[in-house]
Amino acid sequence: MRVLLFTGKGGVGKTTVAAATAARAAASGRRTLVMSTDPAHSLADSFDLAVEAEATRISDNLWAEQIDAQQRLESNWRDIQEYLVEVMNWAGVETVQAEELSVIPGIDEIFSLIDVKRHVEAGNYDMIVVDCAPTAETLRLLSLPEVMNWYIERIFPVERRVVKAVRPIVTRITSLPLAGDPFFQAVERLHRNLSAVHRILTDELSSSVRLVVNPEKMVIAEARRTYTYLSLFGYRVDAVVVNRIIPDTVTDPYFGKWKEIQKEHLATVRDSFEPVPILTSRLFDQEMVGVPLLLQMADEVYGGQDPTAVLFRDEPVRVRRRGGVFVLVMRLPFVSRDDMDVHRRGEELFVRVGSYKRNLILPQSLQRLTIREATFAGDHLEVLFAKAPAQPTTRRPADG
Repeated sequence: MRVLLFTGKGGVGKTTVAAATAARAAASGRRTLVMSTDPAHSLADSFDLAVEAEATRISDNLWAEQIDAQQRLESNWRDIQEYLVEVMNWAGVETVQAEELSVIPGIDEIFSLIDVKRHVEAGNYDMIVVDCAPTAETLRLLSLPEVMNWYIERIFPVERRVVKAVRPIVTRITSLPLAGDPFFQAVERLHRNLSAVHRILTDELSSSVRLVVNPEKMVIAEARRTYTYLSLFGYRVDAVVVNRIIPDTVTDPYFGKWKEIQKEHLATVRDSFEPVPILTSRLFDQEMVGVPLLLQMADEVYGGQDPTAVLFRDEPVRVRRRGGVFVLVMRLPFVSRDDMDVHRRGEELFVRVGSYKRNLILPQSLQRLTIREATFAGDHLEVLFAKAPAQPTTRRPADG
C-alpha cells in the first residue's frame, strides 16, 4: 500500500494538490482514500461534495474522509486526561482550566494520523493520501515512541508495580491521586499506536512526504525548515510542488514584476531541494473544484509521471552525537569530492560539492555550535559541529 502525506504552510493550495493527486490515482484504477487531518477541513470544498468523518465515496475508486479530531482525542486520550485533570484539581486548578492544560498542542492531529494505521491494517485501499495540517509539528511529535521506548520497556513496568504496592500507604498520608490501571493501559495503547504509525510513515518503500509551496520568500523559508526537521526524524520527501506560478501566457505589464520575483524564488527552491524533484503548477484562472478540474490540475503537476510512484529515494539528513561533537550526515551520491565548499550563515548551512548544491536550515540544537570540519565517509558528507573554544580572558593590570 502506498501512503502519501502532503504538508506545507497554510494557504499554499496543499489540500487542492492532495485532492488532485488522489483523483489522478483513482482515475488510474487504484482504490484511493484521501483523508484530512487538518482541524480546518477543506476537502469537502475541493470536491464540492459533503465529506463525513468516515470514508465517503466521491467517485469510482475514490473515497474521502474528514477526521473528527475531537472524537479521536477523546477515544485515545480520555483515560490519561482524566488522571491529569484529577492531579491538577488536587493542586488547585479549576476543572475547565485543567482539561485545557491536559491536552498537548498537536496531540489531536496525532490521533487523527492513527487512522492511517487503521486503514493500512484493513487493506481496503491501494493508496492513502493524507492532507496534513499546515505544519510539520505533528510529524515531529510522531517520533515520541523512540523517546518513550526506554521508559516503556524499563521504568514503566516497575512504576506500575510500585504504585500498586504503595497505594495503601500513600492514601493514608496524603490525598494526592495515584494513577490507576486505566491510565497505565492508555499509555501502553498510545505507545503501541504511535510506534505503528511511525513505522508506516518512515517506511522508505511505501511512504513519502510531498511539500507544497508557493514561489514566495516566507513560504519557501518555512518549507526549508520543514524539510530539515522531516529529514531529521526519518521522513522521506520525494517531491516539492511549487504551486500558483504565473504562466508565460500572462503578458500584462502589471504581472511583469511578479513573474521576475517568482523566477528568482524558483531558483531558490531548486538550490534548496534538488536533487529532490521539483514539480510545478501554474496559477489557474478559476478555482480548481470538483473531480474534473482536479484531474486537470494533476495533469499540470505530474505530466506523464505516475503520482503514486516513489519519485525520489534518498537517505534523510541525520544528526548524531560522537564524543563531544555533533555530526550532521548527508548522503551525496555521484558527486565530485575535489571541489567542496561548506559554510554557514546564521541558521543556514550552504553545501556545494561539484555541481551539487544544497541550502539547509539548521536545527536549533546546531545553531548554537560552530563548524569544526567537513569530511567524506563513503558517499556521505559529515559536517562536525562543536562548541566554540572559550575566549581567553585578559586581565587588566592592577592600578599603581
